[in-house]
Parts: sequence; C-alpha cells; structure tokens
Amino acid sequence: MEFETKYITPDIKLSEFKGDRFKTEFAFTYHMLVWLLSGEAKLIQGDTTHRFAAGDIFLIPKNQIATVLILPKDEQNHRSVSMHLTPERLKSFYAGNPPAAASQLPKKMFGFGRHPLLESCLASLIPYFEVQGPFPENIASLKITEAISILRLVTPNIDSILANFEEPGKIALIEFMENHFMYNLPLEKFGYLTGRSLSTFNRDFRKAFHTTPQKWLLQKRLELAHYQIKESNKRPVEVYLEVGFEDLSHFSFAFKKHFGYPPADLFRDSLSQTPVPLPLPDTIRRKTS
Repeated sequence: MEFETKYITPDIKLSEFKGDRFKTEFAFTYHMLVWLLSGEAKLIQGDTTHRFAAGDIFLIPKNQIATVLILPKDEQNHRSVSMHLTPERLKSFYAGNPPAAASQLPKKMFGFGRHPLLESCLASLIPYFEVQGPFPENIASLKITEAISILRLVTPNIDSILANFEEPGKIALIEFMENHFMYNLPLEKFGYLTGRSLSTFNRDFRKAFHTTPQKWLLQKRLELAHYQIKESNKRPVEVYLEVGFEDLSHFSFAFKKHFGYPPADLFRDSLSQTPVPLPLPDTIRRKTS
C-alpha cells in the first residue's frame, strides 16, 4: 500500500491511497471536512456504520472515535480532499461572526452527499495542488472561511459544535471503555478523551477494572471477535480489523492462545453449528440485546 499526500497549507490536503484496503482508528483534535473524489470509505462508530462513495462530502467532528476503512473502487485509487477546521481558524472566524444561540446538535458525523455549495468550494482547491511554491495564506483563509460559512448555512445549529472550544472533561471511565474498547488508540488518547492524564487514566483504570488496560483491552477484543465469528458467521479476516487488531497473524495467535483453538476452527464450527462453549460476557450481552 502507498499513501501520497499533497498540501497547499497544513490545513488543506489532497490524499491518494494506492492499495487494496487500509484501516485505522482516529479521534481528531480538530474538525475535518472531507470530499471523497474516488474510491469508498466506511467509518464505524459503535453500532453505526457510515458509508461514503465518490462525490460524497462529510464532516468529522473533533474528539469522535471511529474506525475508518478506505477502499479503491472501479479500479480507481481512493482520493480525497480534506480541510482541517482547527480551533485557531474557528476562533478567528467566530471573532467576527458571533455564534448564534442554538440548541445542541449531537456530536456525530454529518454527511452532505454531493452538496453543490460545498462541492464548489472544495473543487476550487484542486488546481492549487499543482501550483509550485508556497500557497498564499490569505487565499487559504478565504477558502476555509467560505467552507465554515457554507456549513453554517446548510446545517442549522452547527455553531454548537464548531464554536465549542472546551477540552474533554473527566467522564465515567467504565461506560466509556465498554463502548470504545474496540478502537486501537494509544492509551494517552483514551486518557485525553476521558479527561485524564496518562498516569491518572492508568490509576483509575486499575481501580475500576482490577487489571491493566492492556490486558483488559486484549481480552475484550478477543471476546468480541469470538462472538462475531460464532454468532454472526463472520470470517476471521472480516473481524480482526473491526475489533481492534492491526494484523491477522497476530490476531490468530492471540485468539488461539486465549481460547485454545484458532479462529478458523471456530468459523468452520459456526457454519456447521457445532457448539464451541464460551459464555457471552455480560458487557457484550448488554450491547447486543
């Protein structure tokens, strides 16, 4: 696989992925507006999957954990234009355009399809990626201001998200980790999103779960993988990325070490409906009931 990224400013980039598929987790510290030029993208947040095709435009709010799978389509590489709406840019915008008093929108991804105003704004950036030399900052500022203005026009109450500059506050650790354990993020990021330093996160985690984060995360991901293979007849190759593993070989090794048999055997047994005993963990039972 190969990534190629061209920047006209640190906040505006054109990305191209050459390969069969790529998977990663993210929790951006800034909002990101994305226009998918070719290929496909699947973004997974908990029980919700967002699918985007060529031409679609979507906004990813900051501090939202998601798994992203990017895929080529119709023999074309995955290509996208992204615009970072950083706190600095947004504070500068709202200094001259006070946010409207509005009800709170849920912090989730926003899909705009092929919205003509947003598409026109982002399409106007394409020629600049071929220009040699530094990109004028005043033009970059104008394009980002235009994008923010259009978002405010097409999405009522978006100020409640874009003009919110608060850092994550300290939240309940058990509930957050039960809902986000399948995301392969650094422990520092889990700490930040729960309003804790790394040392405080480790201390609070041991107190809440009576084990280390590393051991708990591994067990939870393996249990979820076991459930998906056995109950949903998913192949191991379909499961390992979605439960937080980066490598199929490592997943298979850890699975066999934990359960005593490889995931391929469980998949064959699930097709033949041969029972393989494993009680469903309470946390997964609650999530699937």
